Amino acid sequence: MQNCFDTEKRIRLGIWGLGRGSSFIHAASAVNIDIVAGCDCNENLRERFRKECPDAFITADQNEFLSCKNMDAVLIATYFEDHARHAILALEAGFHVMCEVTSFFTPAEGVRLVEAVEKSGKVYNMLENYPFSKENLYLAKLWKEGFFGEFQYGEFEYLHECRALCYSYNAPGNPPVEPGDVAHSWRSWLDFHYYNTHSLGPLMKITGLRPVEVCAFPEKVALPGYLPGSGMSKPCPSLIRMSNGGVMRNLCGATTNDSPTGKRLWGTRAAAESLGHGLELRIGANGKGLKTRIEPQWPELGELAATAGHGGGDFWELYYFAREILTGEAAPWNIYDACDVTLAGIMAVRSHEANGKPMEIPDFRRSDVREHYRHDQDAMHRPFNPAEIFPVSHDPAQTGAFNSLMLNLIQYATLLRKACDGAKIYAQIPDGETRLEVIRALNQLLQQLPEMIDARSQAKKLVDTYPECPAADALRSAMILAEPEILNADLPEKLRQKLAELLRA
Repeated sequence: MQNCFDTEKRIRLGIWGLGRGSSFIHAASAVNIDIVAGCDCNENLRERFRKECPDAFITADQNEFLSCKNMDAVLIATYFEDHARHAILALEAGFHVMCEVTSFFTPAEGVRLVEAVEKSGKVYNMLENYPFSKENLYLAKLWKEGFFGEFQYGEFEYLHECRALCYSYNAPGNPPVEPGDVAHSWRSWLDFHYYNTHSLGPLMKITGLRPVEVCAFPEKVALPGYLPGSGMSKPCPSLIRMSNGGVMRNLCGATTNDSPTGKRLWGTRAAAESLGHGLELRIGANGKGLKTRIEPQWPELGELAATAGHGGGDFWELYYFAREILTGEAAPWNIYDACDVTLAGIMAVRSHEANGKPMEIPDFRRSDVREHYRHDQDAMHRPFNPAEIFPVSHDPAQTGAFNSLMLNLIQYATLLRKACDGAKIYAQIPDGETRLEVIRALNQLLQQLPEMIDARSQAKKLVDTYPECPAADALRSAMILAEPEILNADLPEKLRQKLAELLRA
C-alpha cells in the first residue's frame, strides 16, 4: 500500500457511527490512519464493523468509546442532529475530530462548537466530499490561476430522491428501520435546505468565496411516498449572494430526475458546465466563444482517490485531515468554513419559512457575531414526530410491518411506472437498449404482480385500521405512485390483461 506522507507516525482513529462511517475504512491506511475503535447503537452495524476491523475496540456506549486511551482522533458519522454535541464531547475528551455534514443544527450549537474547537487546540474538519471530485479539483485549480476571472453567477445541484431512506438505514441492503412502526430519526422529516453542502460546498471551494445572504421561497408540491410535510420530499432551491457580490442558485432536494453533481459556472473570462455528460468549458470571454470538452486529470495521489467513494472525495477528506495533523498544513474544511456552509442551510430554512425573505448568513469568525447568536436555538418546525407516526393506542403487531411495507410499495410502484410509462412512449424511444429495458420492466412487473397486489392489500388494511395518522398518509401516497386505473387490488385480472396488451404493443 502506497503511503502519502514521509513519516512513520500513525493516527489512531475511532469511528462513531458505523453506517456511513465504515465506508472510510479501506482508504484510511494509505493516509497513515489506523482504525482502532468503533461505536454504534446498532448491533448489526457493530458486527459488520467487527468483521472488517477485528482488532478494534467496539462498543455501543459512547462514554466507553470516548474513554478509549488508544485513540488520537474521532470520525463522527452519527445522526444529523447529534453532530455538534458529539463533536464537542470528542474535542473535550482530547481528540481531533472530523465530522459528517452538517456541523450543527442551530446557531447556538454552532457557537458552542466553534468555541470548543478554539479552546481545544485540536484539528476539526467537516467531511464534505463533493468539492474533491476530479472535475471540481480541476476547476478549483483553474480558478486559482485566474482562468475564469471574477465569479459572476453559478448553478450547483445535489438532487437526490432518497424516499426509501425515510424508512431504512443507510447501510448495505438498506434494512428497514427498527422498530418497524418508527420512521428514520431525521431523514424522514428534515428540510433539504439543511443538507446543502454537496451543492454549495463545491462552489465555495472552487471560487474561495463565502456565502453572505440567502433567499429561499417555500416549496408547496411534494413527491408521493414520503410522510406528510417531510422536508425531504421537495426540491429546495435558493439564491445565495457570495462575498464578492456574485450570485449562485443552490438546488438541493428530491425530484423525479436525480442530478447529484450538476453545475454551471460563469466567470468574467470563461464559463464551465457539467450536467452529467462530462465537463465543458466556454473560453474567449464572450457568449459565443469556443466551447470545448475537457478531460480533467487527478492531481498527485489520484490513483488512490480513484478507488475511494463519492468520486474520490472520501479519500481526499481523510488525506487533508491526516495532513493537517501530521504536518500542520490547513485542510479545506476548517471550523469557520464549516460554519459558513452550515449557516447557509439554516438561514435558507428560515427564509422559506418567512415566505422568501432574504436572510443574512453570519460570519462566526467574529466573536461579536457569535455573541449575537449564542442563545439562538430556533430550528425548523417539524411536521411530525418520527417516533409517533401511529396513534398512541396502535398495536405494534400490526404496525410493525410499516417500514417494510413502505419499502415494498415504493419498489413496486416505481417498477409499475417505469414499465407502463415506458410502454406509453415506446414507439418514440429511438434506441434498442432502452426499448429492451422497457420490455424487461414489463415482464418483471407481470412476474411480481401477485406480491404487488398483496402489498397494496396489506397497506389498505393498515390504512383502514389507522386512517388518521402520518403513517396512513404515507401509505396512501405510496399507492398513488401506481396508476389507480390499472393497479386496483380488487381487479387483478383486468390489470393482467392491461399489462399483456401493453407488452404486445
